Amino acid sequence: MVNDFSLFPVPKIIFGNGKRSELSAVVKTFGNNLLILTGKDSFMKTRYAEELLDDLHRNHITFKTDHIDHEPSPEIVDGLVNKYSGSSIQVIVAVGGGSTIDAGKAVSAMLPLGEPVKEYLEGVGTKIHPGIKLPFIAMPTTAGTGSETTNNAVLSEIGTDGFKRSLRHAHFIPDVALVDPELTISCSQKQTAISGMDAFTQLLESFFSARNNNLTDAIALEGIIHVKKALKTAVFNGNDPEARAGMSYAAMLSGITLTNAGLGLVHGFASSIGGLKTIPHGVVCGTLMGVVNRYTVERLLKAGSGSTALQKYIRLGKLLSEADGRSDVDYAFLVANYIESLVEELKIPVFSDYGLKEPEIIKIAQTTDHKNHPVMFTWQELAEMIRKRL
Repeated sequence: MVNDFSLFPVPKIIFGNGKRSELSAVVKTFGNNLLILTGKDSFMKTRYAEELLDDLHRNHITFKTDHIDHEPSPEIVDGLVNKYSGSSIQVIVAVGGGSTIDAGKAVSAMLPLGEPVKEYLEGVGTKIHPGIKLPFIAMPTTAGTGSETTNNAVLSEIGTDGFKRSLRHAHFIPDVALVDPELTISCSQKQTAISGMDAFTQLLESFFSARNNNLTDAIALEGIIHVKKALKTAVFNGNDPEARAGMSYAAMLSGITLTNAGLGLVHGFASSIGGLKTIPHGVVCGTLMGVVNRYTVERLLKAGSGSTALQKYIRLGKLLSEADGRSDVDYAFLVANYIESLVEELKIPVFSDYGLKEPEIIKIAQTTDHKNHPVMFTWQELAEMIRKRL
């Protein structure tokens, strides 16, 4: 049966190796005065950056460049808005990982308003954004967050009273997602691994989300298949163009599914942890994926065999394991087994590497949102999950 559903729009997607060469033509459909935001320095040191800037010059496009040092905060966004408010910027391009794209998305949304972004963050501010923005083009250089196809920008403040929250509006979906997998080749093994685990988490959580629908399930499974085919090769043979394309495709799809189906408990943890400690988002997702899914399967089995979520675990276990002749219980647990094996092989860090302590564990557990997870746990159970990854 096909259930009722609604779907947010997706950007114009331009996907493929070498597609970065189309940037100038895309920019000129919006204007000739451009702000380019990049990561701290990695992209600007590549030959791709030189090629892009030369092409912009040849096409008589005026541009300014700036960079994002780390995961964006309201302070960073406000600083960029104030810096460029009088520059007559017509279009913004963000070239980088999810942090850079989220920052660019937020700047494009706040430049027309000229107000502090914190006032418009979900669960933090009190104002509702009208949805106006400057044209925005996203060019990912990692394969992880899928921010190039989402309608939100995640901003963080780290500290005792910190937060990790979204600036969100249907109009904030980028106008164009220009996805060139070759731009991810310069990513290190570690960055490729933790970014890939973020994309995997997003696909998995949207597949099991209480807000899923037939279309998001199909897209999520397509992405998961490509993660299975491509992630390990992309990590251990980073120059493999097919693997890089597979992971860029999977990450892009994960942005579509999370926008339309939502996420689950792992990203609930990521939100509460991200406001308290400086731990890379992909590490949080990757290190918690296995234990969260194992606890979830155990809870679903206790509740009986009739749940849709449990049937989906069985289906996914068959896909990931490619094993024959197992029981349904075995197949359900094979999802967690697969993830835990992958985490070990990719050497995803644990929380003790970042100095997480017991009082922080309690606070995280007590403030974590289950989001659209198929089952609910007590905060004590959530604390147990974190301790298993110390």
